[in-house]
Amino acid sequence: MKAFINHFFIVLFHLGGFGLLALGVLDSSFLFTPFGNDVLVIAMTARKHILMPYYVAMATAGSMIGCLILNLVCQKGGEQSLEKRVSRRRLDYVKTRFKKNAVWTLTLASLMPPPFPFTLFVMVASALNYPRTRLLTTIGLARLIRFSVEGLLAICFGKGILRLAHSTKLEYAALVLGIVSVAGSGFSIYTWTRQSKVTARRGC
Repeated sequence: MKAFINHFFIVLFHLGGFGLLALGVLDSSFLFTPFGNDVLVIAMTARKHILMPYYVAMATAGSMIGCLILNLVCQKGGEQSLEKRVSRRRLDYVKTRFKKNAVWTLTLASLMPPPFPFTLFVMVASALNYPRTRLLTTIGLARLIRFSVEGLLAICFGKGILRLAHSTKLEYAALVLGIVSVAGSGFSIYTWTRQSKVTARRGC
């Protein structure tokens, strides 16, 4: 497992911007990857400072594409589909936040680091038919700020970050996060697949 996770992130790292794009799409749709793109943006920028704007742009683009996929799925299913996947208490809480100030709620959700349930807010916004253009614009700007701050931190503390990357403690931390990612992703995919089958049967 440890070797697989290390290989997975190494492959994404060597893909550069396209690795950030791919992980951003997966992470913002159905894959559960704690600190995935944040770690990659920091690691890549620490190695090549001059490419920081490119890395930030690709990570942001990947996140927006992933959110678009999630939006299309959840908007089609509507609010009823969310009730099968999310507890009523959490769903009511997010809906209340949106009614008070949708833009500010989405902005904060996009800026918050994992394990904050960012995708839940995108799902609720989509199910409530929040305007797609406004949704993606808000998320895109917030993620641009988040990744830019991480990139600037990587430039300021690049040498220390690169030393940390070779530490044994970080390898074990990556292993734990990887296990959590696989488990979370598997559960997410299982839930969506199961609900899709139920919906398809009802449609028949």
